[in-house]
Amino acid sequence: MSASASQPSVVGTDDPRYEDLATRGNNKRFTARPREFRVVTSTAEVVEAVGEAVRDGLKIAVRSGGHGYENFTGDPAVQLVIDLGEMRAVSFDTGRRAFMVEPGARLLEDVYGPMYERWGVAVPAGNSNKVGLGGHVQGGGYGSLCRAHGLIVDHLYAVEVVTVDAAGEARAVIATREPDDPHHDLWWALTGGGAGTFGVVTRFWFRSPGATGDDPAHLLPRPPAEMIISTVLFPRPGLDKPALRALVGAFGRWHERNSAPDSPYAHLFSSLVLLGRNPDPEKDMGAVLVTHMDAGRPGAERLLQDFLDEVTGRAGLSPVVLPAETVPWTASKKALGDAQDAEIGRQKVKSANLRRSFSDDQADALFDFLNGDGHANDSSLVAIDSYGGRVGAVAPDDTAVAQRDSVMKVLFMNTWQDAEHDAANLDWMRRFYGAVFAKTGGVPVPGDDQDGCFINFPDTDLADPALNTSGTPWHELYFKDHYARLRDIRAAYDPRGVFGHALSVRTA
Repeated sequence: MSASASQPSVVGTDDPRYEDLATRGNNKRFTARPREFRVVTSTAEVVEAVGEAVRDGLKIAVRSGGHGYENFTGDPAVQLVIDLGEMRAVSFDTGRRAFMVEPGARLLEDVYGPMYERWGVAVPAGNSNKVGLGGHVQGGGYGSLCRAHGLIVDHLYAVEVVTVDAAGEARAVIATREPDDPHHDLWWALTGGGAGTFGVVTRFWFRSPGATGDDPAHLLPRPPAEMIISTVLFPRPGLDKPALRALVGAFGRWHERNSAPDSPYAHLFSSLVLLGRNPDPEKDMGAVLVTHMDAGRPGAERLLQDFLDEVTGRAGLSPVVLPAETVPWTASKKALGDAQDAEIGRQKVKSANLRRSFSDDQADALFDFLNGDGHANDSSLVAIDSYGGRVGAVAPDDTAVAQRDSVMKVLFMNTWQDAEHDAANLDWMRRFYGAVFAKTGGVPVPGDDQDGCFINFPDTDLADPALNTSGTPWHELYFKDHYARLRDIRAAYDPRGVFGHALSVRTA
């Protein structure tokens, strides 16, 4: 079947393109092998694909950038994968006074670069260069500009979504943040309720709240002209258990005190990456601290140095401080993304939102597992990232992102290449995460110190009572008190249960 203006390209199992599409996902543990893929390039093609699938009774999954960490598109029950990867356009919509971005657009080459070069603006999105916007936005994605400008969903004006009504009819709906919009609830659900639940998003429009006029250059944040990049290395021999306690504690306590929306440090983003043992002694680094500071802020160099002095100047630490660099903003984004995108293979990830620093007991668990044995990986790490700042200036109920007063986000990642090591590596990661959060049932239960998990780093283990012994359900860890409203919205816009996966919002 050939594609037309309203008919997507159909790729079945006997098509030479099938294998490429099947293996395109970032997590090589999973391979999508549906009955067919539909490669779409327009909203009309998505409507056609969804409508045909409903009429034929096919189970649907949706993919934009292919960076999903769980087996949502590769689930054996999925018979049709709608691939949005070719929908990558970015333009300015004069009618809506907003920037239109399609869901397959990759952050660096399709979004950051064109927006900055053509209009001098940016959306405060993620650090990976290759992540597709589709799932990233719907989960409330964050990155290095978020402390200064809030989350990407804080600038989301409208979405176009292909939904299916009770009669099985597929149609495109545009939902906006305008309070009197009849589809306002659908817009709200897609500002952090997770991808693949309510329909297929085919277009996003971005405009900052309160932005006025018609000049595109004034309708989204203007990123820094230059960033100061600091890199500090911590060789493993000098990072014993007391030293790791000191480093993790100092990093966390600094963020506790310097993450208010009006803090002069709202323009600083830092990532403390704790690394597992590497079999190559020349690559076996204990930790790396990478910090980006807006070079145009008053006293930027002094603020950066004060931060570094506080975090790295602890007794017992032996840091290697590399010369700082001042680079254009786009170069700083590329550097962050290149480091993050290097982790490719068979993976397991977990996450946490922190309101306070890891405790000494938690730091000791980090040390024991990252320096111990029990797994056969190529790369294991824990990345503790700056959060807070302007993220906390938005009320929790204004969007579906419920975690607004966290000051750090944590990513646990284990990457390996050999399928024979799956069981050992999964077991190691589960024991590791369980040990770090042992006092709250093996998961970061919302409370004074921690605030649940991040849906863009999905983890089906949270729904397993053998691994999550907290008594707190998986959906509370991701969505907190927003879950009831999200369920009502899904019931209204997906009454037949056409969409969904293992961690999507359930209907009653």
